Amino acid sequence: MSVKISQLDNGLQVVTDPMDGVQSTALGLWFKVGARYETANLSGIAHFIEHMLFKGTDRRSSFAVSEEIEATGGFLNAYTSRENTAFYARMLSQDTALCLDVLADILQHSRFDSEDIEREQTVISQEIAQADDAPDDVVFTDFQSQAFAGQGLGQSVLGTQQTLSNINRDNAMAFWRHHYRPDKAVLVASGDVKHDDLVRMAERLFWPDRGERGPREMPAAASYTGGVTLKNRALEQVHTVLGFEGASVTDARFFASAVLSTLLGGGSSSRLFQEVREKRGLAYHVGAHTSGYADTGLFAVYAGTAPEAEAELLGVLIDEFKRLADTKVPEDEIERAQAQIRASVLMGRESTSSRAEDAAQQMLVYGIPRSVSDLIGQLNAVDADAIRQEAQTMLASPVTLSAVGPLSDTDSLYEIDQRLR
Repeated sequence: MSVKISQLDNGLQVVTDPMDGVQSTALGLWFKVGARYETANLSGIAHFIEHMLFKGTDRRSSFAVSEEIEATGGFLNAYTSRENTAFYARMLSQDTALCLDVLADILQHSRFDSEDIEREQTVISQEIAQADDAPDDVVFTDFQSQAFAGQGLGQSVLGTQQTLSNINRDNAMAFWRHHYRPDKAVLVASGDVKHDDLVRMAERLFWPDRGERGPREMPAAASYTGGVTLKNRALEQVHTVLGFEGASVTDARFFASAVLSTLLGGGSSSRLFQEVREKRGLAYHVGAHTSGYADTGLFAVYAGTAPEAEAELLGVLIDEFKRLADTKVPEDEIERAQAQIRASVLMGRESTSSRAEDAAQQMLVYGIPRSVSDLIGQLNAVDADAIRQEAQTMLASPVTLSAVGPLSDTDSLYEIDQRLR
């Protein structure tokens, strides 16, 4: 069965990815707005609005927004990232119309009552405090901020206590009206869904009177900066993230970066797991991942270790990066990493929610869903030369290092870039 795409007069794109043999539907609206679209003084406002759209409309109370869908056995949720915001649900297909009505209601008719705004500022203040109490959250937030210093892409999705206090009803509603528009959104459904039925419901429910389209603005181009950021805290471990500029999700290099991250730190057979945990016992968890954005990327390795083992851990990470840049990876390692990624993609095709998410992300990035065969073809084309070249390209960029915990030899941490050259 094939993916179908329609565009409504108001600019909203409607995408369906039908599946045989299922009785449920996963659907949602994805918007091109997130942390990198925010100004520094209102950092966190997209995430704040995500919360506020569940606080009631002219027709529904906050309780009713969730209860109506949960009463059918379905669920409704949302998330905000650095480039996107999504409002999504899953339900039995017989309840699709109800779900769409609730989504349309909260996206167009949320009240933004002053009392709710004050209460939600308190809730998110606690969310920020909770994240600040989690060193693995702090170290990644600092890592992102240092990698893209002074830019939207480096800002925390949650914002800070100060920027949260800057949000009020006027600027929240202005941001909502500007960014949460049909021409900046895609409606995607996967599972037991008929395309023409979804289009008809979308035409009736979502911004039926809004024919104008705003400019397709893009945030300022990202500029990777790198650098070192350290926080001394009285903890049992030092939490460390080491990384480099990676590939944009639209760059052909992204597939080489994905394979590199998998063979380096993806699973128990990966190089870092074997060297850091199995051979040396330096960490319980060690892993690598690559994040692709519209115009850049970020490659990161994370581990938590005892303070006295931090120097040895960093030495291992440096050696493994250099080895990838200096020598070709054996074919069996490449094939294993490709198999891990390939299986993840194919197993995700068995989930309505994963298929809806994948189609939405591809629409926002490429303007059209890409076939699985195309993606796997690019994955399979990655060879030892491409991986070595990707490692060399990353090492040529400034290093980013973030560490949180009981730090002693900070001078050596600030010299990390020299040790990698």
